[in-house]
Amino acid sequence: MPGRKTIMKRAELRLNLCYRNPAQENLHQGKGQFMELKDIKKVLILGAGAMGQQIGFVCAMHGYRVTYYDISDEVLKTSMKRVEKLGSAFFVPAGRITTEDLREIMDRISATSDPAEAARDADLVSESVPEDPRIKASVFARFNKLCPERTIFTTNTSLLTPSKFAVDTGRPEKFLALHFHDLRASNVVDVMPHPGTDPAATQLVREFAESIGQIAIRLHKESNGYVFNAMLSSICTAAMTLVTSGVASIEDVDRAWMGVMRMPIGPFGMMDQMGLKTVWHVNDYWARNPQEIPANQIKVNADFLKAYVEKGELGAVTKKGFYTYPNPAYASPEFLAGGKK
Repeated sequence: MPGRKTIMKRAELRLNLCYRNPAQENLHQGKGQFMELKDIKKVLILGAGAMGQQIGFVCAMHGYRVTYYDISDEVLKTSMKRVEKLGSAFFVPAGRITTEDLREIMDRISATSDPAEAARDADLVSESVPEDPRIKASVFARFNKLCPERTIFTTNTSLLTPSKFAVDTGRPEKFLALHFHDLRASNVVDVMPHPGTDPAATQLVREFAESIGQIAIRLHKESNGYVFNAMLSSICTAAMTLVTSGVASIEDVDRAWMGVMRMPIGPFGMMDQMGLKTVWHVNDYWARNPQEIPANQIKVNADFLKAYVEKGELGAVTKKGFYTYPNPAYASPEFLAGGKK
Protein backbone atom coordinates (compact mmCIF):
# COMPACT_ATOMS: atom_id res chain seq x y z
CA MET A 1 0.00 0.00 0.00
CA PRO A 2 1.50 3.39 -0.95
CA GLY A 3 2.57 5.70 1.84
CA ARG A 4 1.10 9.10 2.67
CA LYS A 5 3.86 11.03 0.86
CA THR A 6 3.34 9.01 -2.31
CA ILE A 7 -0.40 9.62 -2.21
CA MET A 8 0.14 13.37 -1.71
CA LYS A 9 2.55 13.56 -4.63
CA ARG A 10 0.09 11.75 -6.88
CA ALA A 11 -2.70 14.10 -5.82
CA GLU A 12 -0.48 17.12 -6.49
CA LEU A 13 0.38 15.77 -9.94
CA ARG A 14 -3.30 15.26 -10.80
CA LEU A 15 -4.09 18.77 -9.57
CA ASN A 16 -1.34 20.27 -11.71
CA LEU A 17 -2.55 18.39 -14.78
CA CYS A 18 -6.11 19.62 -14.26
CA TYR A 19 -5.16 23.27 -13.73
CA ARG A 20 -2.15 23.73 -16.00
CA ASN A 21 -1.95 27.02 -17.92
CA PRO A 22 -2.19 26.25 -21.69
CA ALA A 23 -0.31 29.44 -22.62
CA GLN A 24 2.56 28.61 -20.31
CA GLU A 25 2.57 25.03 -21.57
CA ASN A 26 2.78 26.18 -25.19
CA LEU A 27 5.56 28.59 -24.32
CA HIS A 28 7.45 25.83 -22.55
CA GLN A 29 6.99 23.48 -25.48
CA GLY A 30 8.23 26.17 -27.83
CA LYS A 31 11.59 26.40 -26.05
CA GLY A 32 14.17 24.54 -28.00
CA GLN A 33 11.87 24.35 -31.04
CA PHE A 34 12.14 28.00 -31.98
CA MET A 35 15.08 30.06 -33.10
CA GLU A 36 16.29 33.11 -31.24
CA LEU A 37 16.50 36.46 -32.98
CA LYS A 38 20.25 36.05 -33.50
CA ASP A 39 19.56 32.90 -35.53
CA ILE A 40 17.52 34.71 -38.19
CA LYS A 41 19.81 35.39 -41.12
CA LYS A 42 17.72 34.99 -44.28
CA VAL A 43 14.29 36.48 -45.00
CA LEU A 44 12.22 35.11 -47.87
CA ILE A 45 9.75 37.52 -49.49
CA LEU A 46 6.87 35.76 -51.23
CA GLY A 47 5.46 38.22 -53.75
CA ALA A 48 7.68 40.96 -55.17
CA GLY A 49 4.96 43.58 -55.58
CA ALA A 50 5.01 47.05 -54.06
CA MET A 51 4.75 45.96 -50.42
CA GLY A 52 7.05 42.97 -50.84
CA GLN A 53 9.64 45.28 -52.38
CA GLN A 54 9.51 47.64 -49.42
CA ILE A 55 9.58 44.90 -46.78
CA GLY A 56 12.54 43.15 -48.35
CA PHE A 57 14.50 46.36 -48.80
CA VAL A 58 14.06 47.39 -45.16
CA CYS A 59 15.09 43.90 -43.99
CA ALA A 60 18.25 44.10 -46.12
CA MET A 61 18.83 47.63 -44.89
CA HIS A 62 19.08 46.22 -41.37
CA GLY A 63 21.59 43.53 -42.29
CA TYR A 64 19.43 40.54 -43.22
CA ARG A 65 19.96 38.51 -46.40
CA VAL A 66 16.82 38.76 -48.51
CA THR A 67 15.50 36.58 -51.32
CA TYR A 68 12.49 37.61 -53.39
CA TYR A 69 10.29 34.95 -54.95
CA ASP A 70 7.67 35.54 -57.63
CA ILE A 71 6.08 33.64 -60.48
CA SER A 72 8.50 34.62 -63.28
CA ASP A 73 11.98 36.00 -63.91
CA GLU A 74 10.41 38.80 -65.95
CA VAL A 75 8.35 39.95 -62.98
CA LEU A 76 11.39 39.76 -60.71
CA LYS A 77 13.58 41.72 -63.12
CA THR A 78 11.13 44.60 -63.05
CA SER A 79 10.71 44.33 -59.29
CA MET A 80 14.46 44.45 -58.62
CA LYS A 81 14.75 47.66 -60.61
CA ARG A 82 11.99 49.12 -58.45
CA VAL A 83 13.69 47.90 -55.27
CA GLU A 84 16.90 49.73 -56.19
CA LYS A 85 14.91 52.81 -57.18
CA LEU A 86 13.15 52.65 -53.81
CA GLY A 87 16.52 53.11 -52.18
CA SER A 88 17.83 55.81 -54.52
CA ALA A 89 14.59 57.80 -54.81
CA PHE A 90 13.30 57.59 -51.21
CA PHE A 91 15.77 56.29 -48.62
CA VAL A 92 18.91 58.07 -49.84
CA PRO A 93 17.26 61.53 -50.29
CA ALA A 94 15.61 61.13 -46.88
CA GLY A 95 19.03 60.66 -45.30
CA ARG A 96 18.19 57.19 -44.00
CA ILE A 97 21.00 55.57 -45.98
CA THR A 98 23.94 56.71 -48.11
CA THR A 99 24.73 55.79 -51.71
CA GLU A 100 27.42 53.44 -50.38
CA ASP A 101 24.88 51.86 -48.03
CA LEU A 102 22.58 51.26 -51.00
CA ARG A 103 25.23 49.24 -52.82
CA GLU A 104 25.78 47.06 -49.75
CA ILE A 105 22.03 46.62 -49.28
CA MET A 106 21.54 45.51 -52.88
CA ASP A 107 24.40 43.01 -52.44
CA ARG A 108 22.36 41.34 -49.70
CA ILE A 109 19.35 40.95 -52.02
CA SER A 110 18.69 38.15 -54.50
CA ALA A 111 15.66 37.04 -56.51
CA THR A 112 14.50 33.75 -58.00
CA SER A 113 11.43 32.16 -59.56
CA ASP A 114 12.62 28.71 -58.41
CA PRO A 115 10.63 27.82 -55.24
CA ALA A 116 13.22 25.31 -53.96
CA GLU A 117 16.07 27.79 -54.35
CA ALA A 118 14.04 30.54 -52.70
CA ALA A 119 13.15 28.35 -49.71
CA ARG A 120 16.68 27.08 -49.08
CA ASP A 121 17.96 28.23 -45.65
CA ALA A 122 14.99 30.59 -45.14
CA ASP A 123 14.59 31.55 -41.49
CA LEU A 124 11.56 33.83 -41.79
CA VAL A 125 9.00 34.17 -44.56
CA SER A 126 7.03 37.34 -45.30
CA GLU A 127 4.11 36.78 -47.68
CA SER A 128 2.53 39.53 -49.79
CA VAL A 129 0.61 37.68 -52.51
CA PRO A 130 -2.93 38.74 -53.64
CA GLU A 131 -5.64 39.13 -51.02
CA ASP A 132 -7.34 35.80 -51.62
CA PRO A 133 -7.19 33.13 -48.90
CA ARG A 134 -7.12 30.36 -51.50
CA ILE A 135 -4.04 31.82 -53.17
CA LYS A 136 -2.31 32.40 -49.85
CA ALA A 137 -3.16 28.88 -48.64
CA SER A 138 -1.76 27.36 -51.84
CA VAL A 139 1.48 29.37 -51.67
CA PHE A 140 2.09 28.53 -48.00
CA ALA A 141 1.31 24.85 -48.52
CA ARG A 142 3.88 24.72 -51.29
CA PHE A 143 6.60 26.43 -49.28
CA ASN A 144 5.86 24.39 -46.18
CA LYS A 145 7.24 21.40 -48.08
CA LEU A 146 10.34 23.31 -49.15
CA CYS A 147 11.33 25.46 -46.17
CA PRO A 148 13.31 24.15 -43.18
CA GLU A 149 11.25 23.03 -40.19
CA ARG A 150 12.52 26.00 -38.16
CA THR A 151 11.20 28.61 -40.62
CA ILE A 152 8.65 31.08 -39.25
CA PHE A 153 5.83 31.98 -41.65
CA THR A 154 4.24 35.45 -41.60
CA THR A 155 1.55 37.05 -43.74
CA ASN A 156 1.28 40.70 -44.68
CA THR A 157 -2.42 40.38 -45.51
CA SER A 158 -4.34 43.64 -45.25
CA LEU A 159 -7.77 42.49 -44.09
CA LEU A 160 -7.82 38.68 -43.85
CA THR A 161 -7.22 36.93 -40.54
CA PRO A 162 -4.40 34.33 -40.32
CA SER A 163 -6.77 31.63 -39.03
CA LYS A 164 -8.47 31.55 -42.47
CA PHE A 165 -5.50 29.67 -43.90
CA ALA A 166 -3.35 28.77 -40.85
CA VAL A 167 -3.90 25.02 -41.22
CA ASP A 168 -2.84 25.17 -44.87
CA THR A 169 0.58 26.50 -43.87
CA GLY A 170 1.41 23.07 -42.43
CA ARG A 171 2.94 24.80 -39.41
CA PRO A 172 0.12 26.80 -37.77
CA GLU A 173 2.05 27.10 -34.50
CA LYS A 174 4.82 28.95 -36.39
CA PHE A 175 2.47 31.20 -38.35
CA LEU A 176 1.05 34.68 -37.67
CA ALA A 177 0.45 38.05 -39.30
CA LEU A 178 3.23 40.63 -39.53
CA HIS A 179 1.50 43.48 -41.29
CA PHE A 180 3.43 46.48 -42.63
CA HIS A 181 2.28 49.91 -43.76
CA ASP A 182 4.01 52.10 -46.37
CA LEU A 183 7.63 51.76 -45.25
CA ARG A 184 8.67 54.91 -47.06
CA ALA A 185 6.77 57.00 -44.53
CA SER A 186 5.85 54.69 -41.64
CA ASN A 187 7.56 52.31 -39.25
CA VAL A 188 4.52 50.77 -37.56
CA VAL A 189 3.73 47.06 -37.90
CA ASP A 190 0.93 44.88 -36.56
CA VAL A 191 1.90 41.59 -34.91
CA MET A 192 -1.24 39.44 -34.86
CA PRO A 193 -1.20 35.75 -33.89
CA HIS A 194 -4.14 33.40 -34.48
CA PRO A 195 -5.43 31.12 -31.70
CA GLY A 196 -3.02 28.34 -32.68
CA THR A 197 0.15 30.45 -32.81
CA ASP A 198 2.76 29.44 -30.24
CA PRO A 199 3.57 32.42 -27.95
CA ALA A 200 7.25 31.80 -28.59
CA ALA A 201 6.70 32.44 -32.31
CA THR A 202 4.81 35.65 -31.58
CA GLN A 203 7.61 36.90 -29.34
CA LEU A 204 10.26 36.05 -31.93
CA VAL A 205 8.39 37.89 -34.69
CA ARG A 206 7.92 40.90 -32.44
CA GLU A 207 11.66 40.98 -31.73
CA PHE A 208 12.38 40.64 -35.45
CA ALA A 209 10.08 43.58 -36.26
CA GLU A 210 11.88 45.74 -33.72
CA SER A 211 15.25 44.67 -35.15
CA ILE A 212 14.30 46.25 -38.50
CA GLY A 213 13.33 49.54 -36.88
CA GLN A 214 9.60 48.99 -36.56
CA ILE A 215 7.17 49.91 -33.80
CA ALA A 216 5.45 46.59 -33.14
CA ILE A 217 1.77 46.79 -32.22
CA ARG A 218 0.69 43.53 -30.55
CA LEU A 219 -2.92 42.53 -31.13
CA HIS A 220 -4.45 40.43 -28.37
CA LYS A 221 -6.93 38.77 -30.72
CA GLU A 222 -7.56 38.45 -34.44
CA SER A 223 -9.24 41.46 -36.01
CA ASN A 224 -9.96 42.15 -39.70
CA GLY A 225 -7.91 45.15 -40.67
CA TYR A 226 -5.74 45.13 -37.55
CA VAL A 227 -5.76 48.58 -35.92
CA PHE A 228 -5.04 51.34 -38.43
CA ASN A 229 -6.36 49.46 -41.46
CA ALA A 230 -9.67 48.80 -39.72
CA MET A 231 -10.14 52.55 -39.46
CA LEU A 232 -8.76 53.26 -42.94
CA SER A 233 -10.92 50.63 -44.63
CA SER A 234 -14.06 52.17 -43.13
CA ILE A 235 -13.02 55.57 -44.49
CA CYS A 236 -12.29 54.17 -47.96
CA THR A 237 -15.56 52.20 -48.03
CA ALA A 238 -17.51 55.31 -47.04
CA ALA A 239 -15.70 57.36 -49.71
CA MET A 240 -16.46 54.85 -52.48
CA THR A 241 -20.07 54.53 -51.36
CA LEU A 242 -20.51 58.30 -51.67
CA VAL A 243 -19.25 58.11 -55.26
CA THR A 244 -20.94 54.87 -56.39
CA SER A 245 -24.30 55.97 -54.96
CA GLY A 246 -24.09 59.27 -56.85
CA VAL A 247 -23.71 61.60 -53.86
CA ALA A 248 -20.46 63.32 -54.86
CA SER A 249 -17.47 63.09 -57.23
CA ILE A 250 -14.11 61.48 -56.43
CA GLU A 251 -12.50 64.91 -56.31
CA ASP A 252 -15.13 66.46 -54.03
CA VAL A 253 -14.97 63.54 -51.61
CA ASP A 254 -11.22 64.07 -51.33
CA ARG A 255 -11.66 67.83 -51.02
CA ALA A 256 -14.07 67.31 -48.13
CA TRP A 257 -11.64 65.09 -46.27
CA MET A 258 -8.59 67.26 -46.98
CA GLY A 259 -10.31 70.53 -46.19
CA VAL A 260 -11.87 69.48 -42.90
CA MET A 261 -9.01 67.31 -41.62
CA ARG A 262 -6.26 69.57 -42.99
CA MET A 263 -4.67 66.57 -44.67
CA PRO A 264 -2.49 66.63 -47.82
CA ILE A 265 -4.33 63.66 -49.34
CA GLY A 266 -7.87 62.27 -49.36
CA PRO A 267 -9.30 58.72 -49.37
CA PHE A 268 -9.08 58.23 -53.15
CA GLY A 269 -5.54 59.59 -53.22
CA MET A 270 -4.66 57.15 -50.43
CA MET A 271 -6.17 54.25 -52.36
CA ASP A 272 -4.06 55.20 -55.37
CA GLN A 273 -0.97 54.98 -53.17
CA MET A 274 -2.03 51.58 -51.81
CA GLY A 275 -2.58 50.31 -55.36
CA LEU A 276 -6.07 49.81 -56.76
CA LYS A 277 -5.45 46.15 -57.53
CA THR A 278 -4.87 45.50 -53.82
CA VAL A 279 -7.91 47.56 -52.84
CA TRP A 280 -10.02 45.73 -55.42
CA HIS A 281 -8.85 42.29 -54.23
CA VAL A 282 -9.91 43.20 -50.68
CA ASN A 283 -13.32 44.50 -51.74
CA ASP A 284 -13.91 41.64 -54.16
CA TYR A 285 -13.22 39.10 -51.42
CA TRP A 286 -15.64 40.73 -48.97
CA ALA A 287 -18.23 41.04 -51.74
CA ARG A 288 -18.16 37.26 -52.02
CA ASN A 289 -17.86 36.80 -48.25
CA PRO A 290 -20.01 39.56 -46.73
CA GLN A 291 -19.39 40.59 -43.16
CA GLU A 292 -20.46 43.82 -41.50
CA ILE A 293 -20.99 45.88 -44.66
CA PRO A 294 -24.05 44.97 -46.79
CA ALA A 295 -22.94 42.64 -49.58
CA ASN A 296 -24.72 44.60 -52.31
CA GLN A 297 -22.78 47.80 -51.52
CA ILE A 298 -19.47 45.95 -51.33
CA LYS A 299 -20.27 44.40 -54.74
CA VAL A 300 -20.92 47.85 -56.19
CA ASN A 301 -17.61 49.10 -54.77
CA ALA A 302 -15.74 46.01 -56.01
CA ASP A 303 -17.11 46.50 -59.55
CA PHE A 304 -16.22 50.20 -59.37
CA LEU A 305 -12.59 49.26 -58.63
CA LYS A 306 -12.51 46.43 -61.15
CA ALA A 307 -13.14 48.88 -64.00
CA TYR A 308 -9.87 50.66 -63.14
CA VAL A 309 -7.94 47.41 -62.67
CA GLU A 310 -9.08 46.06 -66.05
CA LYS A 311 -7.79 49.21 -67.75
CA GLY A 312 -4.41 48.78 -66.02
CA GLU A 313 -4.96 51.96 -64.03
CA LEU A 314 -3.65 50.68 -60.68
CA GLY A 315 -2.78 53.92 -58.94
CA ALA A 316 0.57 55.60 -58.38
CA VAL A 317 2.56 52.54 -59.54
CA THR A 318 1.14 52.80 -63.10
CA LYS A 319 1.03 56.62 -63.06
CA LYS A 320 -2.75 56.58 -63.28
CA GLY A 321 -5.57 55.54 -60.99
CA PHE A 322 -8.18 57.84 -59.54
CA TYR A 323 -5.61 60.58 -60.26
CA THR A 324 -2.76 60.99 -62.75
CA TYR A 325 0.87 60.89 -61.53
CA PRO A 326 3.54 62.13 -60.87
CA ASN A 327 1.60 65.35 -60.33
CA PRO A 328 -1.79 64.32 -58.95
CA ALA A 329 -4.40 67.04 -58.81
CA TYR A 330 -4.74 66.76 -55.00
CA ALA A 331 -1.09 67.88 -54.58
CA SER A 332 -1.85 71.23 -56.18
CA PRO A 333 -2.33 74.22 -53.84
CA GLU A 334 -5.49 75.05 -55.82
CA PHE A 335 -7.07 71.63 -55.32
CA LEU A 336 -9.12 72.51 -52.23
CA ALA A 337 -10.62 75.45 -54.09
CA GLY A 338 -11.47 73.23 -57.06
CA GLY A 339 -15.22 73.83 -56.71
CA LYS A 340 -14.81 77.49 -57.61
CA LYS A 341 -15.36 78.54 -61.22
